[in-house]
Amino acid sequence: MDGCSRVLYCVFTLLALSTFTRCSENNDRNQNVEEKITYNGDQVLRVVTVNSKQRKKIKELENQGLVEKWFTNSTSVDIMVKKDNSEIVKNTLNNGSLSFDIFIDDIQRAINDENPPINEEELELSGRQGHNLTFERYHKVDNIYKYIDFLSQEYPDIVEIETIGKSHENVPLRVIRIKLDQNATDKKAIWIDGGIHAREWIAVSSVLYLINELVYNKDSLEPYMNNIEFHIIPILNPDGYKHSHEKERLWRKNRNKSSANSCIGTDLNRNWDYHWGETGASKYSCSEIYRGVKASSERETQAVVKYIMKNPNKFKGFLTFHSYGQYILYPWGYAKRVPSDHTEVHRVGQIMATAIKKATSIEYTVGNSAGLLYPAAGASDDWAKGVAKIKYSYTVELKDTGKYGFILPPSEILSTGKEAFAAVSALAKEIGSEKNNNV
Repeated sequence: MDGCSRVLYCVFTLLALSTFTRCSENNDRNQNVEEKITYNGDQVLRVVTVNSKQRKKIKELENQGLVEKWFTNSTSVDIMVKKDNSEIVKNTLNNGSLSFDIFIDDIQRAINDENPPINEEELELSGRQGHNLTFERYHKVDNIYKYIDFLSQEYPDIVEIETIGKSHENVPLRVIRIKLDQNATDKKAIWIDGGIHAREWIAVSSVLYLINELVYNKDSLEPYMNNIEFHIIPILNPDGYKHSHEKERLWRKNRNKSSANSCIGTDLNRNWDYHWGETGASKYSCSEIYRGVKASSERETQAVVKYIMKNPNKFKGFLTFHSYGQYILYPWGYAKRVPSDHTEVHRVGQIMATAIKKATSIEYTVGNSAGLLYPAAGASDDWAKGVAKIKYSYTVELKDTGKYGFILPPSEILSTGKEAFAAVSALAKEIGSEKNNNV
């Protein structure tokens, strides 16, 4: 899910001192971090916003550097508030008749509870298999790659791994291809990725869960799953993901520094070459939604584009997993417009949402990205639909609806993975069915 733009300049007003302090802090956070950043006493508020005047007030707080936006839809906005700014923000909201609830009382406390220490069982698993990946905790890049290697070694008949490029910090970008039926010809393909935004750990874990289901439970899958070739990259932003684990839990972008004077990081979900740089993307490098110096400027974006465009006609589905909000979104994201086949795309999205509810009782809302949430130009699903011509292209915003936000506890990993798998399975059924042979 999208964060707010970082402060781009500071105004010299009566509030200048507080604002300037925040500006400097944001700038520091975009540089190399030596010590781990903590969020003691920081909070997340949900503010009810039903009209443009109320939204303008939130925007003013953003521009002053007093809040960072986590999530927004047509009725509310979630904002992160630093402890030092809490009093002035709450007073401003109250004076402006904006009602709010505290969703996360202490962000650091939530982070401390998010990822428990490795237990003896996991250590024993690591000794036996070369990895300790379970769905009871969030895992780092190295262990995830060890897990992928293990699968390819144990199941070479159905699992292939290809390095399609390297990240800015030269971490391999690894696609895992799963072909459940080697005898099937003219297979249709579905692209799946997670972790394009570093702080959305549940997206990575959910993609790993569906890999696990496809491989370990292949004999119990529905027959239509055999007609699909799955191309999966569980961590599209390994540099940012690593930084989020080791230094700054709420880091969003990649770790590329475009120039000596720029802030670190490009929002990889604003970097794709389809309506790049339009509404909902920033030209300022310190922004959380910085678009990059040009379309497809980032290695991570380039690698996926090159991979898919080798044979774009093969891909009939494109799923990119994010958090949070519980949405199944389809193009366009660059503006409040829909593609010509939106009725069919909406129908299949609704089938995915129904499958999730049937499997888990959790409800997902289906609709157009810009219409349900906000415009966001340069997103990957828009590129998949507009350039690669992949008919069924979706962004899936996983759990939750705001109680935990990006800091989803490990107790939710397994259930959220089941939601992701239900969505993928439903899409595979639609794509693989006879009525869609010509999609």
